[in-house]
Amino acid sequence: MAGTGKSNELSEIQATLRKSGLRSTSARIAVIQFLRKSNRPVSHAEVASELAAIGLDKATVFRNLNDLTDAGLLTRSELGDHVWRFEMRDEKHAHGGAHPHFLCIDCGSVTCLPEGILPPKLISKAESIGEITEILVRGHCKNCAS
Repeated sequence: MAGTGKSNELSEIQATLRKSGLRSTSARIAVIQFLRKSNRPVSHAEVASELAAIGLDKATVFRNLNDLTDAGLLTRSELGDHVWRFEMRDEKHAHGGAHPHFLCIDCGSVTCLPEGILPPKLISKAESIGEITEILVRGHCKNCAS
């Protein structure tokens, strides 16, 4: 059956929205579908640019990103460059999917780093001080370091 995968995805998204106390709207579904496909945190401008093709304006996208964040479905990060970036939360991972990010200080690209990249001793020491909410590693990506 063609379309069964999309139908299952849509049903899953609708159930997630209902469970979070949000109405299932076409805008929210489109935002979630876009973020699920992304392998890195994306800015409001990137989401709005992509979803303009289906008729969503910047204000609608911004409002939905914030609603989804407030409902706990997305994480919002500001990585020191005054740009909010959004990504799906994944409750299967520790800290609700919070993980370190690499920010290239030359081109501004952001890459998700695997959770296990930091030594357990460092995490243990940091957690003895307080709750870790975000870890950011800055440097030069391979494209810029060449």
